[in-house]
Amino acid sequence: MTSVRAAVLMRSGDPGPFASTEPIQIRELQLDQPGAGELTIKIHAAGLCHSDLSVINGDRPRPVPIVLGHEAAGEVTKIGSGVSDFKVGDRVVLAFVPSCGECEACLAGRAALCVPGAAANTAGTLTSGERRWSGEEGELLHHHLGISAFAEQTIVSELSAIKIPDDLPYELASLFGCAVLTGVGAALNAAEIEPGQTVAVFGLGGVGLAAVMGAKLAGAGRVIAIDPVEHKRALALEIGADDALEGGPGTVEELKAMTDGGPGRVIETAGSAKVLETAYLATRRGGITVTVGLPNPEAMLSIPAVSLVAEERTLKGSYLGSANPREMLPQLFDYWRAGKLPVEKLISGRLKLDEINEGFDRLASGEAVRQIIVL
Repeated sequence: MTSVRAAVLMRSGDPGPFASTEPIQIRELQLDQPGAGELTIKIHAAGLCHSDLSVINGDRPRPVPIVLGHEAAGEVTKIGSGVSDFKVGDRVVLAFVPSCGECEACLAGRAALCVPGAAANTAGTLTSGERRWSGEEGELLHHHLGISAFAEQTIVSELSAIKIPDDLPYELASLFGCAVLTGVGAALNAAEIEPGQTVAVFGLGGVGLAAVMGAKLAGAGRVIAIDPVEHKRALALEIGADDALEGGPGTVEELKAMTDGGPGRVIETAGSAKVLETAYLATRRGGITVTVGLPNPEAMLSIPAVSLVAEERTLKGSYLGSANPREMLPQLFDYWRAGKLPVEKLISGRLKLDEINEGFDRLASGEAVRQIIVL
């Protein structure tokens, strides 16, 4: 056993402000040795993401107490039995779906839908079904998406780790595991963007801004970014968007007027059923609307059913960027190295582990894009 400081979500559904109510506690936990096919990782950098926030506020129910965090990079310090692809000292980024490579979804090339990976993530365990965290008197704590990144060290399945090049800083590498893979992947893999096409992106958090970058990589002729927060719109323009809108009741009409009928491709990242409805209605006839946001499971979507046929419309979801992380991440590293993915612009602040509740307040208010806990 190793003694590790970690950020533990003790209860979900807290309305905040989190700095006052402190749903996350920094606790001294015991971390077991890695089991078969597992790795111990020293976390160097971990990003605060809306998917973490949705667990805190109850939109994404997860078992508690749980060691939060799923967007991270670090160094392999221990190796469990049977591991052959990693060695101590390897630098890795962590992917929040541990893809087995053997289930029906994985064999079909849809690693994001891995069946045992999803089951383990929902249960709050590793793919082995085990939990490696313990507290006082043997209390077992849950893993978050197989990673639990808000900790000095963690244990993950080797299926969750991808090696990173030596020239990629840990702070940037952490963002590739969620924000970059999800946003850029949605644009490159799911949206089917054609060269010269107009693309709109709703929601300009880390994932939405990455989708803007991905749309430019895909050859979009015009990218329109939509978000109510002014500094996020300014950042979108800085990284490649051609237009930026505040959004509101007249957004559908405004987009259709700007584009002579609506953008051909629309990506929604806000995690709101209402925003998704707006994004769908703004998409032109024959177009594709892609959603990567995660609204509350009880939220329902209402769209004109006839439009799917009469206007040959497509509405599709994209999880983990519809990507196989092991195949796509090396490509994204090359894009970053070539200056085509300015990932560093997504970082809006750095935190200590003890400042995590305040950090999630800034994320919830829209003040921050991506804050990085540096360990």
